[in-house]
Amino acid sequence: MRPLWKGAVSFGLVHVPVKMYAATENKDIRFNYLHQKCNTPVQYRRFCPNCDTEVSMEDIVKGYEYEKGKYVVVKDEDFENLPAANAKSVDIVDFVDMQDIDPVYYNKAYYLVPGEGGQKVYHLLKKAIEDTGKVAVAKVMLRKKQSLAVLRMADDALVMSTMYYPDEVRSTGNIPELDYNVQLHENELKMAVNLIKNMATDFKPDKYDNEYRHALMEVIQSKVAGESIEIPEQPETEKVVDLMSALKASIDKAKDEKKDKKKRKTAKKTS
Repeated sequence: MRPLWKGAVSFGLVHVPVKMYAATENKDIRFNYLHQKCNTPVQYRRFCPNCDTEVSMEDIVKGYEYEKGKYVVVKDEDFENLPAANAKSVDIVDFVDMQDIDPVYYNKAYYLVPGEGGQKVYHLLKKAIEDTGKVAVAKVMLRKKQSLAVLRMADDALVMSTMYYPDEVRSTGNIPELDYNVQLHENELKMAVNLIKNMATDFKPDKYDNEYRHALMEVIQSKVAGESIEIPEQPETEKVVDLMSALKASIDKAKDEKKDKKKRKTAKKTS
């Protein structure tokens, strides 16, 4: 992997040289759009309808629409003159408890690793965060945009997750479907809680898989090989009579699945 960014983490008067790597990757299967008649990839052009001509990248500028159909042009030098526009630092502003941050604020994750000569101060920051149980709230410039971020420990490395600002997170108060009034029976709540307890387990990311992506890739590979595609039968969904029946059936299913898991574990140990 190549580092995406080089800079420093600063907290107080301490500067930690770091390199930044993407912590995640999107493995969605991507498709090209083809002309159905000849299977030729469709081209997308940068076209100006006013001048009736294609536009090269050198002739494109950034425009902000301040009124419908009215734009103000913002040039590269305008960005360069903004405060902290060229800053290569992650500026820590606070240390907080991680549980106080709603996951809705998280955006994209990056690994921060020590830069040249920065191993000691990097390890110092990492250990201090680990020993206090806190996470660091910081501000960072990435791709000409200032982002809020949080730094935490994960797998013996510092992970920086960029975050949305509060005014970028939409309020649930604007969703009309949430304005409802229902009455819950005490037994319904008890059974729902019981169901959660029966389904509760430790989070182990390796146990989760993208079945849809695998199935789609099998379809693609079958087409490449010219083989016929077998579509598995979809299991019929049972009709739910009422909420209590659905909860009871769900609890019984969860219990059976736990028993099956225990049996499989026991069989592995004895084999």
